Amino acid sequence: MNKTELIAEVAKKCGMSKKDAEKAVTATFDTVTDALGKGDKVQLVGFGGFETKKREARMGRNPKTKEAIEIPATVVPVFKAGKALKDKISK
Repeated sequence: MNKTELIAEVAKKCGMSKKDAEKAVTATFDTVTDALGKGDKVQLVGFGGFETKKREARMGRNPKTKEAIEIPATVVPVFKAGKALKDKISK
């Protein structure tokens, strides 16, 4: 499912126009992104949580030249599924 399909499904389930559903979905994504950018966690009870993790610098290898390169440290977003979501998917 892509973003367009998600918007169409939200519009159908909520009985709203696709334009209003697009605003709601976009606002939700923007809010989660902004919170993660500030270093906050986003917990959605029954669904899961979003947080950021620091990935340490490490040595890698260029597959083309086999030359060793340093991969810099970075911060990456992480999603952990909640129990209710895991239970629903496993059935």
